[in-house]
Amino acid sequence: MALQRIEPTDAIYPAKLNQRLGKTPALLAVGSEAALSSRKVALFCSAKCPGAAILAAYDYARQLRDEGKTVIGGFHSPIEKECLRILLRGKQPIIICPARSLEGMRLPTEWKQAIDQGRLLLLSPFPTKYRRITAVLAQQRNDFVAALADEVWFAHITPAGQMEQLSQRVSTWGIRKPL
Repeated sequence: MALQRIEPTDAIYPAKLNQRLGKTPALLAVGSEAALSSRKVALFCSAKCPGAAILAAYDYARQLRDEGKTVIGGFHSPIEKECLRILLRGKQPIIICPARSLEGMRLPTEWKQAIDQGRLLLLSPFPTKYRRITAVLAQQRNDFVAALADEVWFAHITPAGQMEQLSQRVSTWGIRKPL
C-alpha cells in the first residue's frame, strides 16, 4: 500500500479544513482519494454508551451502508469499531482517520481488501513522528474528521465529555446533524 502525501496546494486537498480549523497540514493517505470529493457523514460515539444507543448506532451504520453513503470516522470507541465492521460488509466508500501517523501502521486484512476494492481511504493529518495514539491526538483527530464532514452523527454523547465539546464545535461550523 503506497503512502501518498496531499499538500494544501493540491487540487484534491479539502478546503473545509482551512475554513473550519484554520490550519492546513499536509495529509498522509493510503487508498482511493476519490472519497474526499463525495459527501461525507461522520460517525462518533462516546466510549461508554447505553444499550439503546448501541442498537441505534448499529441500525444507522447499516442504513448508511445500504444507502451507499461515504462514512468518515476514527472508529476508535468500541461502538465505532463495530459500526466499521458493519460498513466494511458494504460497497460504499469509507474514510478511516487514525489518531496517529499512517507511516508504519499495520493494516487489518479487511482494510487491505477494501483498499484493493477502491472504497477505503486511510487519511491522517499527523506526521511520521506521531506513531502512538494519545488523548490529545484523538481529540485533534475528531476535530479533523468533523471538519471534513458534511453531516455529523453522534450515536451517544456523554455529558461533559469530549464528544459534547466536539458537538459544540460542530454546531459553530454549521454542519448538519442527521436525526
